[in-house]
Amino acid sequence: MLESSFLACNKMTFEVTQILLSAQSPDARIRTEAEICLRQFQEQNLPGFLVSLSFELSNNEKPIETRRLAGIILKNSLDAKDGARKNLLIQQWMGIDTVVKSQIKDLLLRTLASSAPEAWHTSAQVIAKVASVEIPQKQWPELIGKLLNNMSQRDHPASMKQATLETLGFVCEEISHQDLEQDEVNTVLTAVVQGMNLAEHSPEIRLAATKALYNALDFAQTNFENEMERNYIMKVVCETAMSKEVEIRQAAFECLVSIASTYYDLLGPYMQTLFELTSNVVRADEEAVALQALEFWSSICDEELELQDFESSEAGESGSSHSHFIEKALSALVPMLLETLLKQQEDQDQDDTIWNLSMAGGTCLGLVARTVGDAVLPLVMPFVEENIRKPDWHCREAATYAFGSVLEGPSVEKLSPLVSAGLDFLLNLMKDENSHVRDTTAWTLGRIFELLDVITSENLQKVVIVLLESIRDAPHIAEKVCGAIYYLAQEFEDAGNNSLLSPYLTEMFSSLLATADRTDSFNSKLRISAYETINEVVRSSNLSESSLIISQLLPVIMNKLQQTLDLQIISSDEREKQSDVQASLCGVLQVIIQKLGSADETRPAIVQFSDQIMMTFLSVFACHNSTVHEEAMLAVGALAYATGPGFLKYMTEFSKYLQMGLQNFEEYQVCSITVGVVGDICRALDDKILPFCDGIMELLLKDLHSNVLHRSVKPAIFSCFGDIALAIGDQFEKYIQHALPVMQQATEVCAQIDISDEEMMEYGYQLKRSIFESYSGILQGFKDTKSELMVPYASHLLQFIELVCNDKQRDESVTKAAVAVMGDLADALGSNMKLLFRDRVFYIDFLGECLQSDDEQLKETATWTQGMIGRIMVS
Repeated sequence: MLESSFLACNKMTFEVTQILLSAQSPDARIRTEAEICLRQFQEQNLPGFLVSLSFELSNNEKPIETRRLAGIILKNSLDAKDGARKNLLIQQWMGIDTVVKSQIKDLLLRTLASSAPEAWHTSAQVIAKVASVEIPQKQWPELIGKLLNNMSQRDHPASMKQATLETLGFVCEEISHQDLEQDEVNTVLTAVVQGMNLAEHSPEIRLAATKALYNALDFAQTNFENEMERNYIMKVVCETAMSKEVEIRQAAFECLVSIASTYYDLLGPYMQTLFELTSNVVRADEEAVALQALEFWSSICDEELELQDFESSEAGESGSSHSHFIEKALSALVPMLLETLLKQQEDQDQDDTIWNLSMAGGTCLGLVARTVGDAVLPLVMPFVEENIRKPDWHCREAATYAFGSVLEGPSVEKLSPLVSAGLDFLLNLMKDENSHVRDTTAWTLGRIFELLDVITSENLQKVVIVLLESIRDAPHIAEKVCGAIYYLAQEFEDAGNNSLLSPYLTEMFSSLLATADRTDSFNSKLRISAYETINEVVRSSNLSESSLIISQLLPVIMNKLQQTLDLQIISSDEREKQSDVQASLCGVLQVIIQKLGSADETRPAIVQFSDQIMMTFLSVFACHNSTVHEEAMLAVGALAYATGPGFLKYMTEFSKYLQMGLQNFEEYQVCSITVGVVGDICRALDDKILPFCDGIMELLLKDLHSNVLHRSVKPAIFSCFGDIALAIGDQFEKYIQHALPVMQQATEVCAQIDISDEEMMEYGYQLKRSIFESYSGILQGFKDTKSELMVPYASHLLQFIELVCNDKQRDESVTKAAVAVMGDLADALGSNMKLLFRDRVFYIDFLGECLQSDDEQLKETATWTQGMIGRIMVS
């Protein structure tokens, strides 16, 4: 059978070349036919298909374009971005006969000897994908040996050594350091470091070796702990960082950046050399290399900030691994960084994709300020004072950038006098003749408002006047001015004196709406920023003073949203712009509804417009755009809260969109938000939601049983069960037999979650919390009339609470939910719980722990729960 497969495959080899050429034809019909042919071949005979592609890739006589495409298809047969698809491909590969797989792997390795870089480069990637599947399974043990043999043979061509080093790099990138034995790691590192040798090898080989080292550094823990080996690796990397070829120098500095984060605690003996090396490069080398040299110091800052966070969380204990490299280098490092700020590019403000020496230097300076705090100011402020008034715009912009960069880190006591003294000067710089200076000043003002409380009733008027004048500046400046207004509003709310902003709200809204409508901006960032700032100003305003202004804003925003629905859309760009604007306007409406709906006095302003608002939202839902649906759905949730029982009149028409949202597995964020809105509606309508519950519950249960729906939606569904049960009380009885078994299954999932995976651990917290919330809602719903229905489930729930309580690393929100549901169990089931609590005494220590908490809400809940259980035990 295998032989006939190979014969058929060899026959197909002749045809594969032509098919691969046709698959790249400019003629769409020919191209489609070829793609169908390839897909059929793959589905009918996967082993033969992969062998044919491997022959094509390895054959030097084949056209380079077919070899490259063959390699790409091979790689895509082993890997996919989607996790489920990738697992399927891996299973398919593992199911192929060992002999066939060996033939494919031999052909891939043979391709590394090809004289065509396109072929061996693609083969290197495919080998790494195969290695990522097989090496963790202890298969293909001979791979590393065969690759290293390529390096040790003197008669092998330079291109083969280059291809081999590239393959080693890709393999190290794909697999875990735990997948190789230390002997293999040693030989890989030896081959790679020798490949970097200047005397022996061509620039191409040295570049491939340096890139391979970058990927192999994670494997080198044991080697770095050995002083002699570490010294040798560092010597070779530093020498390579001074190569005459720019690409090689850049790759070597990329290695140093990785070493800075991976082996920070071992860098002490090399820091003087590394400072000299990076300093020379930043001042005189090509920008690509200099950027990596700056990134080295940014990585050192990141490590030290992480160590400081750890030390502060460990109650001030000093970690021995904190070497204070930034503090020690400060007097030389800061002047070097300040020099970079004077190397601006003429178009850097307008192009978001630009990343240059000046920007990297400012970013690094900001990290240094966070790392050393007050110590940075005496080194930076003289530079600011010296350059801020110079006629050359480069100097003024650099001074402003330096000042803005060091606002986070130093103490408020040190910064506030400096900022207060310089605020007028900065406001005047918003009228500077140079747009770069105005742009950076707007950014710096935003940083000041975000980080410091320096605006008073005396200087507020001038600040607002300058900002509202400057918002009419060029789009890239106006965007940063929006940010400054955003943080200004937030600052006043946080400080509790938001009344000071009230006199300026009308003008602010007017200017921000005009900014959102500007036609001179070529992307949506300014418009989005303007609407987000409107949201923050609304949220931060003093409701009793601003309700009339916000009420007047409501119909303006509704009209704007209605206008977008009436637009004649021709192109996809227009469609995208329409969706962006609609999403932003729905977001503004949500914030306005929440603000006015938060107090009895202002809620009528929402009710007055509720019919018009809801009609507009229903029109938006009919447009079928997921981003817009998310925002509109959130706004409907806010409207339900604001209108309360009055929302019932919209349910018949709205329920079809509610059902669409609950069935939207593909755009799962829409589904998740819709589940949350169901909860909002339950709280608004109480038992009036009952006529719609059958349809809602059916869809929620289908969602829970789905293997397609993203897992992040499922905790929200359990919480929603609790909301429904609270709303309809004992009418929830008919759903118990369907809902409770699914909840019990979910508790088993919680017990099996891998807590070593941080993302899964967080998901576990959400799932546990939502299960407790669901039980709480159901218990409270049945408490007065049909509590006996929950008795059969009480033992399992108490067992689950105990499981969660035994986890000492549990999240605080999970603890609160566990305490609350235990109290609800006791409250709802009363004497039915006496034996269960007597047998499971874990609750005594658990409640004792909660009563010792600093969280007043947790202590209050624990006290209530203790009282509920105590009442049962003495009955």
